[in-house]
Amino acid sequence: MSDSPTRPEAMRVVRLVRVQDETAGRKSLYFEDGLCSLAEPGQYVMIWTPKAKEVPMSLSTINRNGPSSVTVRPVGETTEALCSLVEGDRVGIRGPFGNGFSVIGDSPLLVAGGTGAAPLATLAEKMVSEGLKPAFILGAGHSEQLVFRDRLGELLGDDLLIATDDGSCGFKGLASQLTVELMEEREFDSIHTCGPELMMATIFRDADERGIPFQASLERYMKCAVGLCGNCAIGPYRVCKDGPVLGSEQLRNVSDEFGKAKMDPSGRVIRVDH
Repeated sequence: MSDSPTRPEAMRVVRLVRVQDETAGRKSLYFEDGLCSLAEPGQYVMIWTPKAKEVPMSLSTINRNGPSSVTVRPVGETTEALCSLVEGDRVGIRGPFGNGFSVIGDSPLLVAGGTGAAPLATLAEKMVSEGLKPAFILGAGHSEQLVFRDRLGELLGDDLLIATDDGSCGFKGLASQLTVELMEEREFDSIHTCGPELMMATIFRDADERGIPFQASLERYMKCAVGLCGNCAIGPYRVCKDGPVLGSEQLRNVSDEFGKAKMDPSGRVIRVDH
């Protein structure tokens, strides 16, 4: 099989053209790559640095005529190594991989928790470019953790709604609680989510009862990114290839696992705890 750099599976080495500080220690790493510039919102890349392991990251910027990006939250050895990089450093990337979000209907609602805002920001930009004006709930623990607040505010204006657990900005409470309130006040014909799985599972149950088409971007332990190793399996699906975005019917098929169980790096089944 050819190792042509035009194939998503092939590793390409790219130089970071910008490293941008976001909120609460999070950083966006910008690079230029032809394949990533053609990605769809919700797709991801495998990113690697010699300092750490290869890990999956959703694209947080998709630019047809400029750099793309991933946004990293430092939570462990690998993400801390990525956050230590500076402009001019090089990383290896593979991808983009997986199935992204589909634009459905005329009145969409997007719900992001934490760095789940990354793929949803690109989706919101695509929707706006196609003449839609989505409602967007951006949730976090407190105001200093609101990722892309300014970027989304400029794009959506009053259609950007904030939820913080401690009430330091916007609605006091969980993004899932604000979502339920909004569904009672307005009619939506699709809901797209990314963030903590417990949040997404809660919203899915409420949306499914109302018959609203639902899409969620799942996070699982990914190694191969092409559906071979099985570490990211949920029910009959490989999240790396069949996802990371799964729709209502798929989520119903894995109701015994979604928001409840997943595999750790060793393949042991553990509880979903966030």
